[in-house]
Amino acid sequence: MKNKIKIYTKTGDDGTSGLIGGKRVKKYDIRLETYGTVDELNSYLGVIRSKCKDYFDNGFLKKIQSNLFEICSCLNADPFDEKENSNSEKETSDYQDNEKLQFSNDLKILETEIDRISEKLPPFTNFILPAGCEASAFAHVARTVCRRAERNIVRLSEHIPVDNSIIKYINRLSDYLFVLAQKFNIDNDISETFWEKNK
Repeated sequence: MKNKIKIYTKTGDDGTSGLIGGKRVKKYDIRLETYGTVDELNSYLGVIRSKCKDYFDNGFLKKIQSNLFEICSCLNADPFDEKENSNSEKETSDYQDNEKLQFSNDLKILETEIDRISEKLPPFTNFILPAGCEASAFAHVARTVCRRAERNIVRLSEHIPVDNSIIKYINRLSDYLFVLAQKFNIDNDISETFWEKNK
């Protein structure tokens, strides 16, 4: 029988966390803040799935969760193999020229699904307030967390090379969550709450 992996390691008791490759950084490091926000987003998608009764939507969200898990791994990895002060302009340029753009295909799939859902939505005539059924409300919460994750990723990309397809994927994911929130309300025969200017 295999030994169980311990949940706690005590290695972070000094206020640091390890990156893939072994380098340790402070827990408030921008990289940890970035992939921690993506992890938070992933957790909200789990909440949405628990409220989602549509088999296809649930499976699609599960695939997105797997992508977010992989994105966390990408953001956790050290692109310079722990070489201190090695993020020169030349190395950054070389990295960007050779980046795999591994989420490009997933981006196309996401855009196709956004278009599919959008075709079934009524014309957009005014700003929508986050409301409606539970699944819709949580989709809006996830959308705002997704936007925060995007801001953090862009900020991180100013310090280390980040695969551009990750930035595009997270940007499009917030659009998907927006239309998905509307779809949930339609599926549950709930009208949207539109913004009205206070008099």
